[in-house]
Amino acid sequence: MPVSVPVKSSRRIPLTHLITTIVLTLALVVTSSAVVALVKGPGSTDGGTTGPAVSSARHWVNTWTAMPQLTEPANMPPPPFTEESAVLVDTTLRQTVRVSTGGKRMRLRFSNAFGDTALPITAVSVALPLDGRAGVSAIEPGTLRRVTFGGRTFATVPAGAQLVSDPLDFDVRPGSNLTVTAYLAEGQPSLALTSHPGSRTTSYLQKADHTQDQDLPQATPVNHWYLLSDVEVFSGPGTAAVAVLGDSLTDGRGSTTNENNRWPDQFLDRLRARPATDDVAVLNQAAGGNRVLNDGLGPNVLARLDRDILSRSGVSWLVVFEGVNDIGTAEAAPAAQRSITAELIAAYEQIVVRAHAQGIRVYGATLTPFGGNTMYDDPAGHREASRQAVNSWIRTSGRFDAVIDFDRAVRDPADPRRLRPALHDGDWLHLNPEGYRSLAAAVPLRLFRGPAGG
Repeated sequence: MPVSVPVKSSRRIPLTHLITTIVLTLALVVTSSAVVALVKGPGSTDGGTTGPAVSSARHWVNTWTAMPQLTEPANMPPPPFTEESAVLVDTTLRQTVRVSTGGKRMRLRFSNAFGDTALPITAVSVALPLDGRAGVSAIEPGTLRRVTFGGRTFATVPAGAQLVSDPLDFDVRPGSNLTVTAYLAEGQPSLALTSHPGSRTTSYLQKADHTQDQDLPQATPVNHWYLLSDVEVFSGPGTAAVAVLGDSLTDGRGSTTNENNRWPDQFLDRLRARPATDDVAVLNQAAGGNRVLNDGLGPNVLARLDRDILSRSGVSWLVVFEGVNDIGTAEAAPAAQRSITAELIAAYEQIVVRAHAQGIRVYGATLTPFGGNTMYDDPAGHREASRQAVNSWIRTSGRFDAVIDFDRAVRDPADPRRLRPALHDGDWLHLNPEGYRSLAAAVPLRLFRGPAGG
């Protein structure tokens, strides 16, 4: 903003006084802008909007998602479902996923993001799993429906692309599990398979087309998701989604298979228990080993932000809880850690700017302790110094629209560089279900107040 310093023609103000006046005035402008940003939401400091983009009409909202990855050799389907140069040939794949919000109409997305060949899908069906449970191969009788694509029961997903199904009239209940079954007659004619290995949910593979079967008792169980990347529901005007950028701590390493007790799941339970937030969807866009700056297991955050967050339907809020793998894999030396700290902060700035441009509020979560972990903890404490520096910036910079203090929620008061012993899964880095409950409880529900988001 313009700064006016009145000066009488008969009196000259010393240059040092003039500079001091300008600096103090600009400092007040910057400080007041930061305060307004925290009160009003995204865009107060970078020209964006002043609140989350929530539609005033019925619209599509993602209710479940999983970050697509290139499947590693150890996570490929077992024989005979993986062959020398093809995968899932003549194979039925049955998977269960837990949706967050509900609706009367739904559609699916299949991803071939990492495929180097086209992916032909022969048939797809949806149903409710038996007794509503996750990770089961049986479905509730009478609930099975066939899915179409442009009116056809089959479709081909080009290499690197995704495929959206036709809308299907299907009653999707909030917080429930959904069964999706796909059959690939030809399979994928390469080993470049798109998946989400860290499903913490059991899927089933069986030869031949079983998309209409009530159960697959002869199927082979695998604890991975393949090809399916999103479920969307046609939602009411106030419905919106919060997306989470994260690594294995959000993907749920240490949680219980088929129990859906990762911290985003337990956070969803809290949202659903409160009328003001029961229409907020939670989208877990995390993967074990993922990093903000460099590729790890999956593309780095700056590379996948548009695909995984900005292009998702109905996202109004973003929680950024990632960076520990960047610190932990950088050299445990002062110069290297100073560099990674500065680069992480610059990356967070980029995430905020890019999300604000889409009207998305961004909440920064502090990084949790890893003292005692054999891979990341170093005797001289250089990596811990980086974690503390990053957390200090998250808490005090004012760049995030709010701060979620996960560090405080799970650190040991007697030794703040370590997790509380009862909350980790044995490696002093990943949490157990009770630890994930502590993270979920640390998220202020007031940050997600329906359409207003205040």
